[in-house]
Amino acid sequence: MVSLLFVLLFALSGCGTSPPMQEMSDARQAIAVAREAGAAEFAPDELLEAETYLRSAQHKLSERAYAQARNDAVKAKESAQLALQNVEKSD
Repeated sequence: MVSLLFVLLFALSGCGTSPPMQEMSDARQAIAVAREAGAAEFAPDELLEAETYLRSAQHKLSERAYAQARNDAVKAKESAQLALQNVEKSD
């Protein structure tokens, strides 16, 4: 019973140690959509923030700081989504 609990705890602790590939992909796609929609013209600050967070996430990913990279990738996606919303408001 104790060994089963140990295995379960070990497995759960490993969940946060994998590279945030999906989050990185989501952030890149959100930035591409925002850029294509005109964010460079209508929401440049939000787009720049998204790109800055993505660069930070890439840097942290290369350092294997996966939790921090995941956090920055999520922030990049959120900033890109905000940029897209601002573009849509300007129409």
